[in-house]
Amino acid sequence: MTVSVNKENASFAAWLVVGLLCVVGALNYLDRIMITTMRTSIVDSIPMTDAQFGLLTSVFLWVYGLLSPFAGYLADRFSRSRVIIVSLFIWSLVTWLTAHASTFEELLATRALMGISEACYIPAALALISDYHKGVTRSLALGIHLAGIMVGQSLGFVGGWIAEEHRWNDAFTVFGIAGVGYAIVLFFLLRDVKKDQSTSKDVASKEISFLSGLKDLFAKRSFVVLLVFWGLLGIIGWMILGWLPTYYKEHFNLSQTTAGIYATGYMHPLSMVGAILGGYLADRWNKTNNKARILVPIIGLLIAAPAVFIASNADVVYIAIAGFMVYALTRVFSDTNLMAVLRMVSNERYIATGYGVLNMFACIVGGLGIYASGVLRDANVDMSVLFKIASVTMIVCAGLLYLVKKDVENSTNK
Repeated sequence: MTVSVNKENASFAAWLVVGLLCVVGALNYLDRIMITTMRTSIVDSIPMTDAQFGLLTSVFLWVYGLLSPFAGYLADRFSRSRVIIVSLFIWSLVTWLTAHASTFEELLATRALMGISEACYIPAALALISDYHKGVTRSLALGIHLAGIMVGQSLGFVGGWIAEEHRWNDAFTVFGIAGVGYAIVLFFLLRDVKKDQSTSKDVASKEISFLSGLKDLFAKRSFVVLLVFWGLLGIIGWMILGWLPTYYKEHFNLSQTTAGIYATGYMHPLSMVGAILGGYLADRWNKTNNKARILVPIIGLLIAAPAVFIASNADVVYIAIAGFMVYALTRVFSDTNLMAVLRMVSNERYIATGYGVLNMFACIVGGLGIYASGVLRDANVDMSVLFKIASVTMIVCAGLLYLVKKDVENSTNK
């Protein structure tokens, strides 16, 4: 189903889509993450080992990551808006069903089902937003949506609060019903962009298939480079997020509570600001330089890398905090502009599929990165060394993006 918008209504329709999807993005991450904040309540109700509780998140991540490419293909093959609505409806229904799980096996099954249904959202949402925002608002629109996702991440504590004050089941019931209700609202409000008639004929004349899409994507060197870039950045993100509290606690001899506040208190707020700032700067610069959406992430990484390096060498806690604050602000410039860059290097017919492939690779490599950093920790490698490695890796990522920029320039000049 499509909607045609004239010039007067185009801006309103495009920003309405961003606003609607910000709420969905927040629910997407809130529903998946709040289980981690209510461990004690769940274990008291459904006895399980720490390994089993960890498996609840691992199963979700494995299913979510592995299905992301096919989920992206669905958004390329069918209506993006309808894929989003069905995805929201099903994962919200699964969220509600989670509240009725009474055994570990039932809880594990709901996490796997949530991984399947949530995998369909991000590729479709980013593709739909970038369909609406074709010009100077594309990166900012994607950045605002990313900020909405981060709101959901930040609200994860609400699940733990509800579980502590009432029952753990109540949180899943409330947000499950809210999601189902919002899916009904979106059914009447969310629409696809009407393709240009010439584009529609071109797409119709060529069959869109999953395997053909993968072949088309991997035939382009710039996509492969982008895949490596996103995987390495995933390792960095998971490593810093997962081990920063431990670093503060051990390196500065802080309490667990204080270390946790120093590690997380500014991360999401500054990342939200960075997501919007990175989009705004890229769009503004794009008016005079059509490679701005690649250059802004490069600059962001070149600022974040020395900031992390300085923080890892600091003996004063506030210098370390300042360094990681700069990282939180500028590292997300890459997240904000990734879909915009992908649309510069890939076939328009397989944009959501391409993002799904990137998402899968980041999940797999990111998980391996967490495990590898744990192995290094067991080998008594100092956390500051891991963060130095992360800073060097960000320089490498900036170099990879520069290669993508050169490929785009070469293809434009042909």
